[in-house]
Amino acid sequence: MKTRILKYVALTGALLAACVAARAQRIEPIPFGDFEQWVVRYIDESGVIGGKKRPVYAVAPTDTIRANTPYKNKSASPWGSSNVMAHVMGIYKTSNTVFPEKRGEGYCARLDTRLETCKVLGLVNITVLASGSLFLGEADEPIKSASDPLSKILMGIPFTGHPKALMLDYKARISTDDFVTKATGLGSSRQSGRDEGEFVLYLQHRWEDAKGNVYARRVGTIKERVSESTDGWVNDHKINIRYGDITGQPDYKPYMGLLNGDYQYCCRNSKGKIVPIQEVGWGKPDDEVTHIILMLSSGSKGAYIGSVGNSLWVDNVRLVY
Repeated sequence: MKTRILKYVALTGALLAACVAARAQRIEPIPFGDFEQWVVRYIDESGVIGGKKRPVYAVAPTDTIRANTPYKNKSASPWGSSNVMAHVMGIYKTSNTVFPEKRGEGYCARLDTRLETCKVLGLVNITVLASGSLFLGEADEPIKSASDPLSKILMGIPFTGHPKALMLDYKARISTDDFVTKATGLGSSRQSGRDEGEFVLYLQHRWEDAKGNVYARRVGTIKERVSESTDGWVNDHKINIRYGDITGQPDYKPYMGLLNGDYQYCCRNSKGKIVPIQEVGWGKPDDEVTHIILMLSSGSKGAYIGSVGNSLWVDNVRLVY
């Protein structure tokens, strides 16, 4: 009897502890991160490349747009994507690598890595590799060239929280090829290496100087790579945010480091100019956060490099406190 009572007490204590933990954990969805609502933009590509009407998708309140007009984030949706309209040398062309896809009774987002080609004899001959990406921010449409791709993405939104983790559902189809394709618009080649899916979250403290330069300290970091295909959905995948300087942690990888040099995200400064976000150091865990960068991508090799055929499905993106 005594043993039975002790077991009951232990079980009751465990249940109470679980209840306290559940109450202590607060989960907040990122707006439109359930991917149930999409805008469909029908864009008329130029006649010299076929003149087809192409659907291009955006995560935002359900709507249909039939016009070749630059897209700005609609309503309260914070999401931008690699889906863009280009207007190069008078030619309208679209790139669409992010799609809504049915999942049960609702929808998820599917992110594909694809080659996009625009060829007109004697005028233009461009092939670029595009990884499907969703991010908090927006693209600076229309895209006018294939050069300096990071300057065409306004990365991050204002944010002041200190969440403990990112949580989402995902599944993946990742190439096992030991070579990747590089297609920058000026030709294509094969290089050694493996491309992977990627989840990125940075919490930054940003400021701007009198000349309009934007600087940041990195307060919180997630950079997790999806290296293998999954057998169906991985639900409630939780990735802890690491605060402060993480370079001394045992599993730190160079790709988790500060953004600088040739690889810098951009934003629009107070003067309306697009400028790089210069990460000048690591912040302290309790530093004020002013912005969040969040990106989900079917590729991790950077602009114009990756494995054609990689796919990443994502759903129910949330922050855990």
